[in-house]
Amino acid sequence: MNNNTAISWTETTWNPLTGCTKISSGCKNCYAAAWARRLQAAGIKHYANGFNLTVHPDSVDEPRHWRKPTIVFVNSMSDMFHAQVPFDFIARVFDTMNACPRHIFQVLTKRSNVLLQYAPNLKWTDNIWMGVSVEDQALVHRIDDLRQVPAKVRFLSLEPLLGPMPNLNLTGIHWVIVGGESGPGFRPMDVDWARNIRNQCVKAGVTFFFKQYSGFHPKKLGDQLDGVVWHDMP
Repeated sequence: MNNNTAISWTETTWNPLTGCTKISSGCKNCYAAAWARRLQAAGIKHYANGFNLTVHPDSVDEPRHWRKPTIVFVNSMSDMFHAQVPFDFIARVFDTMNACPRHIFQVLTKRSNVLLQYAPNLKWTDNIWMGVSVEDQALVHRIDDLRQVPAKVRFLSLEPLLGPMPNLNLTGIHWVIVGGESGPGFRPMDVDWARNIRNQCVKAGVTFFFKQYSGFHPKKLGDQLDGVVWHDMP
């Protein structure tokens, strides 16, 4: 368990799966790919394959041994609904989440079509939060797919936010995370894009979490947008 995650909207990460392939605009400067290369160079066992998709059966049961209730980001270094991940493996991960009601598991995917295909055959206990990444207006169809998933909490990660999204349909959505891109080659985020999304969330009664601006050293948790601190969870 990694209790030192820099991801401000979770408490720890759990990676029964590592590695991925690029699928849309938000993947261009993938932080996970960069980290995987560093961990491979450092000789970390689970990253022997670098950022090639790899399942880790030895990690599937880890949360069963964590006694303290924890908010867990699942597969921060991959995408559980990648088309090459066997359904049986996904079902095993869900079995562990189902068996650990003391933890909250946050699952995030860019592959909403696979999620939608598998969702009816998975057990959605209340401690599983399901989200989709949506980087720009061209990808809002992922939200429509998410809306059909019977998770108690459905959330959006609009990160890295690459353009305005003035007409989001937030029906059935409980939480929205917004953040700009950081690091080398970052693409700028206009703060007005974030402000507009925040206003849509307020109008719809949806919790809004502003993670960070864009840049080499973006300000993170606790930053202010129009003088109001926006970092909350459903």
